[in-house]
Amino acid sequence: MKTKGTKAEVFLTAFRTLPREEQNIFLTEVLKDKRVREDLIDIAIAESRLKDKSRPFKDFLEDHGN
Repeated sequence: MKTKGTKAEVFLTAFRTLPREEQNIFLTEVLKDKRVREDLIDIAIAESRLKDKSRPFKDFLEDHGN
């Protein structure tokens, strides 16, 4: 039996069973925590850029005047 992530899976399952209004209340409370909010924003940005073409860091520095 796997133990890593088990609590998270149980929590997510419980969250998904909540009515939409209760989910929104929960998420509103979660987003009041600045650190968690910033982490979620970072994750969303990273996910949105997964398919972006990468480029050498040297090129990035040249484009930004460093």
